[in-house]
Amino acid sequence: MRDFGFSALRLVSDFPIALSEARSAVDASEVLAGAQEYASLAAAVANCHLVVGTTAVGKRTQEHQLYTVADGSGLLRAALADGRRVALLFGSEKTGLSREELSHCNWIMTIPMHEMDGQRHPSMNLGQAAAVCLYELGRNTAVSSQDIDLAAAADQERLTALLAEILDESGYPPRLNSADDAQLRRLVRRMSLNPADAMTLLGMLRQILWKLRRGESAEGEPK
Repeated sequence: MRDFGFSALRLVSDFPIALSEARSAVDASEVLAGAQEYASLAAAVANCHLVVGTTAVGKRTQEHQLYTVADGSGLLRAALADGRRVALLFGSEKTGLSREELSHCNWIMTIPMHEMDGQRHPSMNLGQAAAVCLYELGRNTAVSSQDIDLAAAADQERLTALLAEILDESGYPPRLNSADDAQLRRLVRRMSLNPADAMTLLGMLRQILWKLRRGESAEGEPK
């Protein structure tokens, strides 16, 4: 991170993170000293406008727009140049990002690797993958002119929770587990809402939920 000009390290883990015992590369101690720990992924990315996951792809079902690291980094540089707060999400070195974790992402990117017959899908260890991605992000190249103006992750998460409440209240369809919440989260992110549209939709959904809980149709309201 330090070598490529990045310093904001956010960590999420089910286990205590011993930052006091962690060791850094030469001159990179400030990155570890400034690292922040979060109890959940949602909290870690709450103030980010764009969340991008990383994956080796493999045989898993793709539920997001997928870019190569070269193309995806160009979009990320455009967002950074426009003053957006961007999160690049890496998973466990052993398992990568789970389906639930990927549901917090707007899209995902992968590092293309050479494949050989008879070899399992190639992958990199976490340090190598981070180095390649951060190198691409730090390159001094022209950025895409694509405008990326997305609502913050916290607002997208509020939309997800509100949609879940409306579905529960209406009874359509019955929601059985967290996989349904992940599906709603991906749906919200595919909308690519800007901040103003997200606020408008939140207001509309709150009104719908209020009506459902009130249990009274618009026609039956007293005048």
